[in-house]
Amino acid sequence: CAMIGQTMINVKVSGARTRLSTFLAGAFLMVLCIVFGPVVSDIPMAALVAVMVMVSFATFDWHSIAPKTLKRMPTGEIAVMGITVIVVVATDNLAIGVVVGSVTAMIIFAKRVAHLARVRSILDPDGTTVVYRVTGELFFASSNDLVGQFDYAGDPDKVVIDLSEAHVWHASSDAALDAIQTKYAQRGKAVDITGLNNLSADLHDKLTGELTGSH
Repeated sequence: CAMIGQTMINVKVSGARTRLSTFLAGAFLMVLCIVFGPVVSDIPMAALVAVMVMVSFATFDWHSIAPKTLKRMPTGEIAVMGITVIVVVATDNLAIGVVVGSVTAMIIFAKRVAHLARVRSILDPDGTTVVYRVTGELFFASSNDLVGQFDYAGDPDKVVIDLSEAHVWHASSDAALDAIQTKYAQRGKAVDITGLNNLSADLHDKLTGELTGSH
């Protein structure tokens, strides 16, 4: 984080344009710490705080928190920014704020893509088989939604789940597929899973039947 701040100061405050500026800034900082360390240690903390406040003021992108900008930004991004700032101020620790902000961003992203997996059902003309075509990425966030998108009671005795347009990323998705097969088996219906790519098939072969208890 300190290196990011140094780069921002170089570009915005000092007007740096080449990589040489980064080298010179690092060299000057090294000389300042090694040669003039005792002198620097005598600088009052209040003076350093004032310098950091001015640097923060000069390098901050004030346009990012303007009301017009916030109205156009996604709610999730605003939440990540707000939570990060609150945690940093509350803990006085930038690292903790960055970690909490990153975790929040991952959770929001997972919820956002969880609904990208789509399921379409196609009933054969003779009414004896139904084909479910699954499209999208299957991982822990989309597993619960996947289980709820099948008509276990109303489907015919033969069910085909076509995963040729999907990819299985996580063990929880295999557990969801096992749960789907179990629900159909309890009603005396056969399920055939087709279209798995090589990576998905390898994962499914290793875990199928081992994770049913998790659903």
